This record gives sequence, structure tokens and C-alpha cells, in this order.
Amino acid sequence: MKTIGIVLVVLGALALIYGGISYTKNRTVLQVGSMNVTATEHKSVPIPAVFGVIALVGGAALVVVGKRRS
Repeated sequence: MKTIGIVLVVLGALALIYGGISYTKNRTVLQVGSMNVTATEHKSVPIPAVFGVIALVGGAALVVVGKRRS
């Protein structure tokens, strides 16, 4: 339970620091014979700060409970 708590604390902190996940996607727009025209799309998936806080507090609680049991 302590390990899960540490992972949640780290993920919660990262969610609060970065605020989301960004990635790029290449797709083929036009293909004529052996010639390809591609477009690069920049996408982002925002992560609300509430989820980061919940993960951080929940992880800290699991770490504290894990320390009390051992």
C-alpha cells in the first residue's frame, strides 16, 4: 500500500506541475503515386488540477497508513 501511495504522490505532483499531456500526430493528407503530403498535428489532453490534488492527498494518506501498519 505504501508503494501505491508513493506512485500516487508522484503522479499527483506531475499532474499539478504539467497540467496535461501534449503529443504530436503525423497523418497523411494527400498521397499521389509515390509522393506523400503529411501534416503534423499538435494535440494536448488537459488534466484538471483537482485530479492532481486528489491523487496527491490520497497518495499521502496511503503512505501514512502504510507507515502505521508496519
